[in-house]
Amino acid sequence: MDVAARTAANRRLLADFFDSLDESQLETQSLCSAWTVREVLGHSAMPFSVGIGRLLWRTLLAGGSIDRAAAAIAEEQARRPVAELTGLLRTYAEKRVPAPGVGPMGQFTDHCVHLRDCARPLGLDADVPLEDWRAVLDWLPTKQASLGVVPAGRLDGLAPRTTDQDWSWGVGAEVAGPSEALAMALAGRPAALTDLDGPGVARLRERIA
Repeated sequence: MDVAARTAANRRLLADFFDSLDESQLETQSLCSAWTVREVLGHSAMPFSVGIGRLLWRTLLAGGSIDRAAAAIAEEQARRPVAELTGLLRTYAEKRVPAPGVGPMGQFTDHCVHLRDCARPLGLDADVPLEDWRAVLDWLPTKQASLGVVPAGRLDGLAPRTTDQDWSWGVGAEVAGPSEALAMALAGRPAALTDLDGPGVARLRERIA
C-alpha cells in the first residue's frame, strides 16, 4: 500500500466529512474523551497550521508532555471556522508531515481512527476502505504502535481476527469482529467492544479500562 497516497485520500475524506456536519454534530462528544467532534477536526488540521517549533515550545510549557501540548493546541485550533480547517486538510493533503516515533503509519492510522471517533457517536457510516483497516491492523501490534497508540501488553495472550476479511494475528484468546471495530477497540475505544465476540473480549475490555 502507498501510505502517502492513502493518507492524502483520507485527509480529503475527513475534510468532506467535517464539512457535512451541522453545529450540533460538531459539538457532539467524540470517542476521544477530551475532545468534541470539532476539536478532533482541530487536531487533524493542526500539523498544517502549527510548526514543529511551536509544538516543541508548547511541549516544554506542558511539562514535557507532547500529548498535553497537542491536546491544548487542538482545542485552540478548533475555534477557527470549520471551512478554514477543512481547507487546510485539502490544501496540504499530500504534504508529508514529521511524525516522531510513530512515523507515517502512525499518522495514517490517526486519520482512520479519528474519522470513526466522530462518525460512530453521530450514528454515521462514513468510513475508510477495508484495505485501509487491514493496513492499520497490520501496524497496531508493532513496537512502533506501542509508542503512542497501543500500550505494551494490551495484546498479550489475545488473538484478534477479522470477520469481514482474511486477517488474524497472535495466539491466545480470540477477539473477533469487523475490521473497523477490531481496530478501534485495539486502539483503546471501548465503544467498539460491543461489536466484537470471543473469549478475549472481556480481557481486552479490562485492559482498555
